Amino acid sequence: MAIWIDTDMGFDDIAAIMVAAHAGLSIEGVSLVFGNAPLARVRSNAAGAASAFVWPFPIHAGREMPVLGRLETATHVLSDAGMPSAGKHLPEAEETFSVDAFEALCAWLEKDEGERRILALGPLTNIAAVALARPDLAARITDLTWMGGGVTSGNHTASAEFNAFADPEALAIVLAQKIPFRMIDLDLCRQVLCSPEDVVPVRQAGGRNAELLGDLLAGFVAIATKSGRPAMALYDAVAAVAFAHPELVAWREARIDVELAGTLTRGRTVVEVRPGRGTFNASFGATVDAAKAKTIILETLRAEASW
Repeated sequence: MAIWIDTDMGFDDIAAIMVAAHAGLSIEGVSLVFGNAPLARVRSNAAGAASAFVWPFPIHAGREMPVLGRLETATHVLSDAGMPSAGKHLPEAEETFSVDAFEALCAWLEKDEGERRILALGPLTNIAAVALARPDLAARITDLTWMGGGVTSGNHTASAEFNAFADPEALAIVLAQKIPFRMIDLDLCRQVLCSPEDVVPVRQAGGRNAELLGDLLAGFVAIATKSGRPAMALYDAVAAVAFAHPELVAWREARIDVELAGTLTRGRTVVEVRPGRGTFNASFGATVDAAKAKTIILETLRAEASW
């Protein structure tokens, strides 16, 4: 099945791309957006990942600023590289992103045959651009699964999850378009945790990328352990599992909106599940088979590290 992935290219984004590919999904294109880092760094990370992991699909640079407001990134958590590591980093590689993400997405959506499924792993700015300029093409999206939002709380602020906070107007635009929308929020992602012990089989897989993937996974897990938590949620990779294996998730229909104002509330996703309190416009993952999801993710990383 042909899919598109929209990403701000951190380590869990890389893991998500690998999960989708190992699930047999055909990645026809990847679009880049600011988020984990400014777009220039996201582009560099994408070029390095494509070189290291020999990705065959085209990559396209997209939006570098939100619809409104100032640029927000996660470099304060993920380092200036947007991707912490315990040692090795992605190689420097030439960028060969010849077609703008907006043009590439539109061209992909214009194709007549097959479903048009999108996995979105960062701020929704690229998708919102299509929804605004070409609503006829946005209407062709079969389903959009997004890692973002928080049913109960945020992480970037007490109210808002980062991908929602970085461009809440983009989220509002996409929701207004009535695209079939599935949200994989913080609460669901935090059901699938990776500990330092889980790094060992990846690092010992024996392939040319084993040390690189082991160091990147260890650096990602250290975000949690350095703050006193025993394990780290595998955010974007969990969204990829939900996208590729929706039967592992218990889905709930809901009315999802996003707050666009307020010092303390901007970017908050408001999720209404009570019947009669609003027209349901989306669904979200309430629970996931955490053991199976974790196995899929770690086995994918180990397989990638073994060749």
